[in-house]
Amino acid sequence: MQLGNQRASGNVEDRRGMGVGGGLGIGGIVIALVAYFLGFDPSTVINVAEQVQTQREPKDVPKGAPTDEAGQFVSKVLGSTEDVWTKVFQQSGGKYRAPTLVIYDGAVRSACGTGQTAMGPFYCPNDEKLYLDLSFFRQLSARFRAPGDFAQAYVVAHELGHHIQNLMGTTDRVRSNEDSVRVELQADCYAGVWGHYAAQRNVLEPGDAEEGLAAASAVGDDRLQEMSGRAVNPDSFTHGSSQQRMEWFNRGFRSGNVSDCDTFR
Repeated sequence: MQLGNQRASGNVEDRRGMGVGGGLGIGGIVIALVAYFLGFDPSTVINVAEQVQTQREPKDVPKGAPTDEAGQFVSKVLGSTEDVWTKVFQQSGGKYRAPTLVIYDGAVRSACGTGQTAMGPFYCPNDEKLYLDLSFFRQLSARFRAPGDFAQAYVVAHELGHHIQNLMGTTDRVRSNEDSVRVELQADCYAGVWGHYAAQRNVLEPGDAEEGLAAASAVGDDRLQEMSGRAVNPDSFTHGSSQQRMEWFNRGFRSGNVSDCDTFR
């Protein structure tokens, strides 16, 4: 990718090294003990207290592009998505509201609960933030065998696709595994739409599209089930097969039309 002239987004929170703090706290333990002696189930009190603790976000987190190479990379990718989606929304008479990208290590608090590295990147519609532990990029290359900078950019663009769905009201349509698959494939297609316009802006290099397709294939449900030693069970899919993910990413990449990404049709 050629990101040298791409502006870095200022909508980045760098929470690396901050941890999540945590623990129930003395106050919560005391309340749980009081509940026990009054004849109430203390586990209920503990669960509520933990949920409240989890949903507290750190205050005064600096917002802006990090200075290290990896942080700069994702900041510039985010900046590219902002430029592209602002234009796409303007073309349809709308106004794009950019999300915030939170980079962290280990674990992080969000308005959707506590996120951990093992969960992979995720988007929280409650606070309109993308959450990414940059160590996932090493897993993408080593474990999933999908190396390359555009493969990494695809990860950001896919999670950004969930933000587009949130803005369009699609997120609330998930009622089943099948709906979840449709939502994930649509996010892949939206990632492809971004890639289409990024190519027009001379951000992409030869081979980048193939890296994106490899990344989409690497995280297909069938491949993940095979890697874990389980039998492939399409009924349990939540993100779609490798072939489906490649097809929908490629559909958005070829056309650049949001209307071509209607996986619910």
